[in-house]
Amino acid sequence: MRWLLLFLVAIVGSIAGAAPASADDIGATARGVVRVVTIAVVDGQVVGFGHGSGVAIAPDRIVTNAHVMELAERYPDNVVVGVVPSEGDKSYQGRVIAYDAQRDLALIEFAGARLPVAALYTGPVGEGDAVVALGYPGNVDLATARSAADYIRPTSPVRSEGVFSGRRSLTGVEVLLHTANIARGNSGGPLLDRCGRVIGINSAITRGEEGDSSFGFAIADTEVFAFLREAKQPYATVGTPCTSIEERLRDDTEADARARADALTSAREAATRAAMGREEALADAREAAQTRRENVMAVAGLLLVLGALGVGGAGLLESRDRRRPAIWAAGVGGLAMIAAVAIFLLRPSGEADLPPPPAVTRQVVPNAPLGKLACVFQPDSSRVTVSAITDVALAWGRSGCVNGRTQYLPANDRWERVLVPDGEQTVSVLMFDPATRRYTNTRYMLGAQAMEQMRKLRGENDGARCSVDPAAIDRLAQRQSAVRAALPPLPNEKLVYSCTKAG
Repeated sequence: MRWLLLFLVAIVGSIAGAAPASADDIGATARGVVRVVTIAVVDGQVVGFGHGSGVAIAPDRIVTNAHVMELAERYPDNVVVGVVPSEGDKSYQGRVIAYDAQRDLALIEFAGARLPVAALYTGPVGEGDAVVALGYPGNVDLATARSAADYIRPTSPVRSEGVFSGRRSLTGVEVLLHTANIARGNSGGPLLDRCGRVIGINSAITRGEEGDSSFGFAIADTEVFAFLREAKQPYATVGTPCTSIEERLRDDTEADARARADALTSAREAATRAAMGREEALADAREAAQTRRENVMAVAGLLLVLGALGVGGAGLLESRDRRRPAIWAAGVGGLAMIAAVAIFLLRPSGEADLPPPPAVTRQVVPNAPLGKLACVFQPDSSRVTVSAITDVALAWGRSGCVNGRTQYLPANDRWERVLVPDGEQTVSVLMFDPATRRYTNTRYMLGAQAMEQMRKLRGENDGARCSVDPAAIDRLAQRQSAVRAALPPLPNEKLVYSCTKAG
């Protein structure tokens, strides 16, 4: 009974911390893998003990095998179901909310923590493709556990690698045959592709006799989908092919370089067209100015001729003793000649009178508000492991203020923002390129301890507010730099979007 009390107290109590999962694709899924423990007690006596594995398909719900929950079905009022996460310092009590003995699947709900959710892969799996099993094999537990408390102490799941060997039928249920090494405690744990997406739930093994190799069976994705639909349990799915992050980053860099080159070419062509238009306008203006000059000079010449005629006519009138008309003719002729001289002296220069060209100023990042943008997900340029694929709406304001609340910072000729959320174990590096209207979300899926470090480096979450205060911008820039320096060398995902003006 002393052992039992220790176990039951520890199942919902605080215990020692666990090693964080590594920030790779398999490690990212491992954050949501749990150990499942069942203890049946009747009349103060332990009548049954079992343990297996499970994987989170919602923050507070996990999928496991039905046979792992056999004690819960046999002793519904006398069993404790323990959910032991792979990280943290606590275990939690759960309850069975869906059970399918035929498919060998069960759904468990628990409270007190929120786990990172795994995604189910909906694409094809080919024979010979690499697979990875995650879980808590019993033979490892027997070799390493020193007491009953070790069974409910959070620890990273064991991973084993193999290949997919085809689909089979086992007792009328579709299963996946694979070569990843699993043991009894792996029951209920996920079988993953190399990008960390769930393709099945490990359920059984073949026995190797006289040197024969053993194989594992996992409940197939089709059966898991059907079970969750019948249980009315929503789940995350990803159907994009699995590509390496190195390959995606290389292709993305090349695509980004091409996009920027195209944008620069378009800008040059626009500048050339503008320059040509200006030259044409200048030529037209010069021709018009020259025409005005010639017209003014013609008017001056005409006035000069009229003035001369007037003066000459005055002399003729004087010779005929018509003095008064002579005086008028001489005056008008003189005024005409004076006007002709004045007009000639004040004639236009013939040069075009154009406004000066706009001053050329080099601005590192365009600061103009772009307004509402509709950013459409680009699957061919992205790498997705677990994230939901949805388009993004942005309201881009002046000085990198997005959606009226999130401050982005200039990074050379782009805008950048590093997000370290409080309620999620993922750091996102968001980048927007005004030249190409390309928006990217580079995601790092970290363990619990790594996220705590990132939140300390982030400090107070005041960077969500837009600001043009130099002190606030400098403080945010320093914190972002510290977070970026602490991130792993490679991310898990890169989501790429193409943005256009929203209607």
